[in-house]
Amino acid sequence: MASPFAHGACVNHRLEDVIALFDGLFHDTFATRLVRGGDEPLYLPADADTPFHQVVFARGFYASALHEISHWCIAGDERRQWEDYGYWYLPDGRDADAQRDFEAVEVGPQALERLFSEACNLRFHISVDNLGGDVEVDSEAFCARVNARAERYEREGLPLRAAAFRIALQRFYREGDARMAAIAAGRRLLEPAPSALV
Repeated sequence: MASPFAHGACVNHRLEDVIALFDGLFHDTFATRLVRGGDEPLYLPADADTPFHQVVFARGFYASALHEISHWCIAGDERRQWEDYGYWYLPDGRDADAQRDFEAVEVGPQALERLFSEACNLRFHISVDNLGGDVEVDSEAFCARVNARAERYEREGLPLRAAAFRIALQRFYREGDARMAAIAAGRRLLEPAPSALV
């Protein structure tokens, strides 16, 4: 059965679709699931009570899911063993140095989020995430850095998990594949090359 969004139909970004695409790609391969959360996003590694890692996105927002998936796609094996990848989050009100540090860490994830948003026909919004601070934030410069990183990913290739997820999004939202077909297309990227099996 084809996706209801094929052939130029209006795209409906349902949470159950992005959760199913993510879980279909990564639950069996990386023991990771996408989970709808409360006010704050969070990454939780597996533990004695939960046998899978959790990418928790905020308040049921589709864009939050794409953003948190972007962070997960960049995090290496060791980082994925720590809550929130071992990073700490400074809320609104950051000073100039903390804002620079925040933006340095956010360029890559927001570049991937932009590419994921494009893959599923969703408008991407840059986030400098310092609305309550006294520091003047140059959102145009940050946006230019995010766009430059997205273009670099396009030229040089996305991280493997990000490439697989992007293909699944494109196949489901742009090409009209059913969920399972979109997932299968992404999973093919995750499989080792035949020469690697020898």
